[in-house]
Amino acid sequence: MFDKKPKSYTDLLGKTNRIVEGTVIKGDINSQADFRLDGELIGNFQSNGKIVIGPAGSVTGDIVCKNADIEGKFNGKIQVVEVLNVKSKASIHGEVVVGRLSVEPGADFSASCIMKTNVKNLMPNDGQQAQQKTI
Repeated sequence: MFDKKPKSYTDLLGKTNRIVEGTVIKGDINSQADFRLDGELIGNFQSNGKIVIGPAGSVTGDIVCKNADIEGKFNGKIQVVEVLNVKSKASIHGEVVVGRLSVEPGADFSASCIMKTNVKNLMPNDGQQAQQKTI
């Protein structure tokens, strides 16, 4: 009557991946869970969760995610379904498409920005990014 599905091993431990300072990844990352990056990513990142780019972290490439907190460096195109928080020490260059945006004073935000209330279609279902139409 009250059958509960057993939690997976990752549910029991929490679902945050972490790349520490001093680590460099060249390639793409796809993750279903939250992600904290204090190292360097040269490539694309996609997640159904949240990405946190720490003060020592940097990403050169494209990001598609649900939420993001950026305190380090980002150069590329970022698409955030819900909220992008840009901290005071952050440096953002490129294109930004968000549902909501928060930028702290002191941040280097040199990007074109589009705020959309419905960006859920940006999350690809088949691993391919959805195309946007510009009128």
